[in-house]
Amino acid sequence: MDKFIEIKGATFSYVDEYDDPPTKNTVIKNVSLDIDRGEFVAVLGHNGSGKSTLAKLLNAINLPESGDVLIEGMNTKDESRLYDIRKTVGMVFQNPDNQIVATVVEEDVAFALENIGVEPSEIRRRVDEALKTVGMYDYREHAPHKLSGGQKQRIAIAGVLAMKPECIVMDEPTAMLDPIGRREIMSTIKELNASGVTIVLITHYMEEAAQAGRVVVMNDGEVIADDTPKRVFSQAEMLKGVGLDVPDVTDLTHALIKEGLKLPDDIISEDECVDELYKLLKKG
Repeated sequence: MDKFIEIKGATFSYVDEYDDPPTKNTVIKNVSLDIDRGEFVAVLGHNGSGKSTLAKLLNAINLPESGDVLIEGMNTKDESRLYDIRKTVGMVFQNPDNQIVATVVEEDVAFALENIGVEPSEIRRRVDEALKTVGMYDYREHAPHKLSGGQKQRIAIAGVLAMKPECIVMDEPTAMLDPIGRREIMSTIKELNASGVTIVLITHYMEEAAQAGRVVVMNDGEVIADDTPKRVFSQAEMLKGVGLDVPDVTDLTHALIKEGLKLPDDIISEDECVDELYKLLKKG
């Protein structure tokens, strides 16, 4: 596989200067992690586990105090490569209102492109393409503040897409959305990944992580699991031991297994569960 992101023994701490003496809180502890080009990786962890801090290491918002983070071989500590790194890895945050800066949708998507001096004709092409990709082209002349939460988040994603990143890191992009908005964003994420964009999704929704190709679980600043969703979510006791859960359908399956039903212990989707129950009913 084509190694795209390399995290090599990275450690990161926050220092509280208001304490006397200042106190240091280490939130990423000697983490090593590789992400291949084109992967869809979900990162799980309870609040304070370090997952959002890890996300910010990937485009140099945070810099490791020890170890290194390499993006296509570019070290995030190299200030001369900062623009290239942030052009390669785009960030989408939890609250879309924090990323929307204009009063018209298409102007918002064009904002960063104008700031870096892209030609007007190329801006027009990129803005239209990005809005079509996220299904928001028909809203290009609307006011962002009048859109739903899911629509605003898709506008924020379009603004990042217009920069042509090879990877998008999304830090809990559905946390403030209703179920419909979450489904819209997950559909957009999967379509982007299918088109070749590398996706790193920070989430606390198990059902979202189950749709990724790989799940990384963090606890207390360390990676404690890194595998396919099926293998990670089959470790229900381990996950619950660190304050996490499993998808509802996995919980149901394990309850049915305890009652004597012969079902696989790695079911993570409703369709899988229905198929397996149907097979049992046919046998019965």
